[in-house]
Amino acid sequence: MTKRVGMEVSVAIGEMVKMADVDVVAAYPITPQTHIVEHLAELVADGELDAEYIPVESEHSAMSACLGSSAAGARTFTATAGQGLELMHEVLYVASAMRFPIVMTVANRALSSPLSVWGDHSDAMAVRDTGWIQIFTENGQEVIDNVICAFRIAEDRDVLLPVMVHLDGFHLSHVIEPMLFPEEEQVKAFLPTNNYPLPLHPSKPVAMGDFAPPVIYTEAKWAQEEILRKSKQTILAVWDAFAKEFGRQYLPVESYRTEDAKTLLFTMGSFSETAMTAIDKLRDEGQKIGLIRLRLWRPFPFEELRQAVKGAETLIVLDRALSTGGPGGPVCSEIRSALYDTTPRPKIVSFVGGMGGRDITEAGFETIIKRGMELAKTGSDKEFQIFGVRE
Repeated sequence: MTKRVGMEVSVAIGEMVKMADVDVVAAYPITPQTHIVEHLAELVADGELDAEYIPVESEHSAMSACLGSSAAGARTFTATAGQGLELMHEVLYVASAMRFPIVMTVANRALSSPLSVWGDHSDAMAVRDTGWIQIFTENGQEVIDNVICAFRIAEDRDVLLPVMVHLDGFHLSHVIEPMLFPEEEQVKAFLPTNNYPLPLHPSKPVAMGDFAPPVIYTEAKWAQEEILRKSKQTILAVWDAFAKEFGRQYLPVESYRTEDAKTLLFTMGSFSETAMTAIDKLRDEGQKIGLIRLRLWRPFPFEELRQAVKGAETLIVLDRALSTGGPGGPVCSEIRSALYDTTPRPKIVSFVGGMGGRDITEAGFETIIKRGMELAKTGSDKEFQIFGVRE
């Protein structure tokens, strides 16, 4: 029977990984994900989780250990954040190209310099092209639900790709929230045993990750691209199955009060809930405002996005990362590209804010929305607006 418990989100992730009955956890602690691997270490040490716990000397080694364990057919988990994710960067490509179903939670964090341990999406944007499935979450319940879903998605025979589940560092990772916890038997019934089709074994040697000369490299990358795009079918099917079993439905793009909305605000991650309160206030004032939240970052849900913004006159996109020297918000630049050929399409206004852990309050979102509506009418000579900067 599902229980409602209050628990720190990082600890809850550890409990879900235990319920998923993982075989291997590779761990290198880095703020703000440390509590995740610390709790898993306790579970293994106390005999509550029968898994190999591999403490390593860096995040590069953590992901390398994951490659080996996943190649051997072991259900594999790790966690990281910020600089740690960047230290993994080189190996992330190997995990996806070699079709290893690793699951990793990323407690999103700003990147140095200046040094910051607080949350934003700079780390996620820096690895957006590494070939991983990437899911963003906005509260503790969504995090633990999607950790369970991530194993089933990653290990599906039609997918066999690694999955990142993103949660905002500190804004989610260190928050105690009430969450609906499934029973372990429910999770086991939902999550089939990992059955990796080509596990490494001394008696059946195979070659993996071979050298690819120019005559075959393009074909290999195109095959990877096709399987990542095709994985959306499985992601949707797993989310549907999860809804039937646990009663909570997830979608690639989710909407809030978008009925008859002429202006839409676009967010990702934990800020979405604060943004909803601003939407409620403006709705009470008679403004036709709605919210679009992106759940699935990779593969990018083009069709769902186009459908979600249909009929809107203005789309205000908030990025929590900066494409330095480029278009400003990396998410906004992708949305502009996705909507470029649609007719009619909304006027798109780009904001960057909330970087390095800086909060955006309900009043802040009101300011962004009202300023965005104004810019949609007047236009701007700037590629993007930065919110809350002191000059």
